[in-house]
Amino acid sequence: MRKAHVLVFASFWACLLSLSACADTASLTVQEGTGPNPVLPAPKQEHIPTVNIAPAKGWPKGAKPTAAPGFMTTMFADKLDHPRWLYVLPNGDVLVAETNAPPRPEDSKGVKGKVMSMVKKRAGATPPSANRITLLRDANGDGIAETRTAFLEGLHSPFGMALVGNDFYVANTDAVVRFSYREGDTRISGPGVKVADLPAGPINHHWTKNLIASRDGTKLYATVGSNSNVAENGIDKETNRAAILEIDPASGKVRLFASGLRNPNGMDWQPQSGALWTVVNERDELGSDLVPDYMTSVKEGGFYGWPYSYYGKHVDERVKPARPELVAKAIVPDYALGPHTAALGLTFYDAKLFPKKYSGGAFIGLHGSWNRNPLSGYKVIFVPFTNGRPNGMPEDILTGFIDQNGDALGRPVGVAVDKAGALLVADDVGNIVWRVTPSDAGNAQSVKDGK
Repeated sequence: MRKAHVLVFASFWACLLSLSACADTASLTVQEGTGPNPVLPAPKQEHIPTVNIAPAKGWPKGAKPTAAPGFMTTMFADKLDHPRWLYVLPNGDVLVAETNAPPRPEDSKGVKGKVMSMVKKRAGATPPSANRITLLRDANGDGIAETRTAFLEGLHSPFGMALVGNDFYVANTDAVVRFSYREGDTRISGPGVKVADLPAGPINHHWTKNLIASRDGTKLYATVGSNSNVAENGIDKETNRAAILEIDPASGKVRLFASGLRNPNGMDWQPQSGALWTVVNERDELGSDLVPDYMTSVKEGGFYGWPYSYYGKHVDERVKPARPELVAKAIVPDYALGPHTAALGLTFYDAKLFPKKYSGGAFIGLHGSWNRNPLSGYKVIFVPFTNGRPNGMPEDILTGFIDQNGDALGRPVGVAVDKAGALLVADDVGNIVWRVTPSDAGNAQSVKDGK
């Protein structure tokens, strides 16, 4: 190893050991980087990135995250294996993708790659993938899953799920696969059929691929994150990445629906407008205050800037050659979610259990930062909507994932609304699915009374 590489590696390792030795400290609050008009200070190019991790610890016995006033948290299911994503079937069964990254031999090469592997290990992100979707059933309606079965096994880092009629679709890291499903099934044993390939390969930097069906079921939409931070592996490695792809399940034809979205994850249809929305993880290594992650409505054919610019037309000088003609087309996202919060889960509330003010708004799982000092994210928030648009600042719904020592007791990922109208949250460090409900019958009654 060359001397310069040894020195860089030693500096990275010192950062990991101290957690703050190389940390650029934020000059803005997370709130200032949140909302429709976030503050965007001058970038700070980090040759040695800020490394500030909440080490994965897990929940002590009897402990749980803190719900917002008027709500309570219960454990829907525990002792899962890195639960990342949730899907609620029409009969109320809850599917959980127990999954993690596949082997990616080219993603951890070089000094930076090795250090980032250490970062992920410390954050609890390196257990081998169970490659399984588990079915959880609460037959008696008490808010606890008493039945657990292996719904699908032998998958390849599965993530997104979608049911259209009797066709159950799974987004593996490298392909969308279709299985035959009948209502009430607790296990699928029949073979799957590949519908379409998804970008993967030996780098596969952002491996999670989410999936949602169009309202009429004729199209599927898949998220594909970038193969790098800012195209440092070459723009040729980014074909059909940093994008949402539209898939015709009948023919398997794939087309680019929207691009320039560095790492889109959660998707949902906004109930009032019918528009597709997604949450997106933006780029790192521009300082603790940049760049805000965001949620946005997704315009067909829209370009959102990555890698050439961020938050509209703010040029990223690290990317060469520049593409000013693309920057000129970059769409400004609708709503910032704070720098480095790692927004992953997204679901709009279209049920009746919660008070009326939550109707049509967005619940978002913020997995938590590694490139910000102090930490950001590590909670579930709610963003109110009016007439299909965000209207107001976020409200904390589930907090307490970080203890007083700075350790991560849990990390929220996917969010979903169950058949009763409760909010479900997948916690991939605690290995738990949490359930959030109004804390008393009066709240539920107020909904019935239209209050």
